[in-house]
Amino acid sequence: MRLNLRQIEVFRATMLTGSISGAAKLLHVSQPAVSRLISTTEQRLGLIFFQRIKGRLYPTPEAQQLFQAVDVVYQGLERVNEVAEDLADNRMGHLRIACNPSLGQLLIPQAVKRFYERMPDVRIVVHTLLPSVLLQSVLTQQVELGVTILQDPHPNLQSRPIHENPLVVALPAHHPLAAKKSVHVKDLMRESFISYGVDTSIGRLVRKLFQDEGLTMHAKVEVQQMHVACAFVHAGIGVAIIDELASKNPVWPNMVTRPLKPAASAPINIIHGVFAPPSRLAQEFIASLEDVYTS
Repeated sequence: MRLNLRQIEVFRATMLTGSISGAAKLLHVSQPAVSRLISTTEQRLGLIFFQRIKGRLYPTPEAQQLFQAVDVVYQGLERVNEVAEDLADNRMGHLRIACNPSLGQLLIPQAVKRFYERMPDVRIVVHTLLPSVLLQSVLTQQVELGVTILQDPHPNLQSRPIHENPLVVALPAHHPLAAKKSVHVKDLMRESFISYGVDTSIGRLVRKLFQDEGLTMHAKVEVQQMHVACAFVHAGIGVAIIDELASKNPVWPNMVTRPLKPAASAPINIIHGVFAPPSRLAQEFIASLEDVYTS
């Protein structure tokens, strides 16, 4: 049996809302209609989408896998609607980009502002994603451009560095190390250190910094993102290695930074598919990103 569009729509609504009643409200239909269609679809496919436990729905692994494919279809339909709206409203087009959460706080807004000075009639959709999800969004062309920190090489992606982005040491404002002009990696061995997961590019880089000095890193707290590390430093919990861009965010008044020794960086890169060269709008946005650092 093949799923029709109505079955896909009902299944997706149920997954998004987590309940039959929620799906019914989202689709403006009755609860029995949603329940019957889900049940009929399960029977005809020979699959179970939801386990019903104490009145609640819990998606099965098969439902989770199907939902990923369904969501890709809906994102494609969304892009079709965006193009139609652009044509109807005589807009110049739209641009979809993805970035790391920390870049979405400072760099991307600055670049978007510069972009709109030249192309005010373009609609921009910005997705803030974790690195692994960002990578997939570019590879599957859900977005045209990715702006990311420390992008690992990939055969189907083209990467272009736009800023070296030196690493610095983040300290609580009145920390004793704040009296130093620079902080060596060895100085951090005696501190409550906030580090990153080994599954992140920045986490692997920080570990290498210690290993290159013959040291073993001992993390007091482990996080996944640099702006979260800044929040912990701001709260006085410990010290961290962050990038220069994150240190410029004005929301951390209780945090100061010092240059890191030995010097290291976390380059900011623009990525796009090897077989999907940037459109004219994307090229304009890349120019706006570069303007942030050259002006």
